[in-house]
Amino acid sequence: MFPSAFDGKIALLTASTSGIGLATAKLFAAGGARAVYVNGRDASAGARAVAEIMGTAPGAHAEFVAGDLSDAPQAARVCDTVLQKQGRVDILLHAGGAEISPKLFVDLDPAHYRQLIDGHFTSLLYCASVVVPAMVRQGAGAVVAIASDAGKIATPGETLIGSMKAAVIMYVRTLSLEVSRHGVRVNCVTPSLVAKTKAYDRVMASEFSRRLFEKAAARARLGVPKPDDIAPLAAFLASSFASHISGQAISVNGGISA
Repeated sequence: MFPSAFDGKIALLTASTSGIGLATAKLFAAGGARAVYVNGRDASAGARAVAEIMGTAPGAHAEFVAGDLSDAPQAARVCDTVLQKQGRVDILLHAGGAEISPKLFVDLDPAHYRQLIDGHFTSLLYCASVVVPAMVRQGAGAVVAIASDAGKIATPGETLIGSMKAAVIMYVRTLSLEVSRHGVRVNCVTPSLVAKTKAYDRVMASEFSRRLFEKAAARARLGVPKPDDIAPLAAFLASSFASHISGQAISVNGGISA
């Protein structure tokens, strides 16, 4: 996809040792990125992700940077590591989340509120607070956030998840206005149910969320998307082909909603 679209670019992808993040990292590497940095908490998963990226694009340079991005100092360290090694970050893809299945608000443990808020939203702020000023200084850059249609369409069981994804969407839209004069673009991809991901497995493991999302899947007349169906849009938005696109939140959901 897009040969040479990312020639010389430095890309940092958070929560990217699997799923949409890893699928997008492979496209960056195949498109000629000078370096692709993937992030997660598990070093073993990170090593496997790096091997997959380099196997997909022989000659590509990929590295793993460990860190829990819901913790501000760790998020800053991850971003600063890339900036110190490369001197710039051209692409930031944020694919954060929290390992908590959808539940009705009345059944949600208040002890999990912070985990959901940080995983889905605050981790993006922490990374952007380091990377976006660097992009402004260099006069160019692209931020792509992976949010969810839950931030656009009210969904039972996703009160807090949906609220945080809506926050991501509005943050992207507003930030795009603030930084466009510096040549920095900010966009958002909003999937719904995504097969072959850890999130999908968690949803289907819970009776409540499985029944809810099986109904949604039945409306996906084009089929329930997989990470490889989402990644091309994320890569496009990060590329020069989307040089006049900013502040947008674009759904990829197989036709579940319009």
